[in-house]
Amino acid sequence: MLSYNEFWYERGSKLTGDKRTSLIVDPPSGTIPFTDAARRRNAERAQLSNSGAGDSYEDRPVGDRCLQGFNAGPPMTPGAYNNNVQIVQIPGTVVIVTEMVHNARIIPTDGRPHTTLRQWSGDSRGHWEGDTLVVETINFRRETSLPGSTADTKVIERFTRMDGNTLKYEFTVTDPHSYTQPWSAMLPLSKIPGPIFEYGCHEGNYALPNILAGARAQEKSTP
Repeated sequence: MLSYNEFWYERGSKLTGDKRTSLIVDPPSGTIPFTDAARRRNAERAQLSNSGAGDSYEDRPVGDRCLQGFNAGPPMTPGAYNNNVQIVQIPGTVVIVTEMVHNARIIPTDGRPHTTLRQWSGDSRGHWEGDTLVVETINFRRETSLPGSTADTKVIERFTRMDGNTLKYEFTVTDPHSYTQPWSAMLPLSKIPGPIFEYGCHEGNYALPNILAGARAQEKSTP
């Protein structure tokens, strides 16, 4: 069963300018170097998601709970829809607003250290290396928007303006519980003329209570 009709999807129809067939630039294979443990977690998560099971809302993925969009990040990876991003810079701070689940990530760039508070989108700190904004994010509360990741994930993002309409977005992910080595991806962010819109994830969202109610009904019907 499809959740949306075709109108809402943003189907990619073009390769990147360098004709890459994978956004991953390291390792050279273009694949994510999952550990065996991460592969098992991904399989278990897929089985849980497909079955609609769960003892509690805490068992469900963060996307089901409207805590993180599947492309909101960090890192920000292309998704099926609502891929738009707004970046606002003021002295000492950069704010990245992602349209998916309408998350605003506030990134200090004044040199202050990381906090020890774990957050759903982690704790981000930025600095400039020439014309490139470098953002380090640690202290995630649970998994990130990347399947199979853990709270110990570290993400390094690099934003470089290539021309008046294009930002080069690069990120490197490290998580010893999930990947056999750090891995990196790169993609262009193209300027659009229009605004971004609020993604009211909780508005009319009956998915989570229905998933849990369905799981309880299934338990009662199982001998």
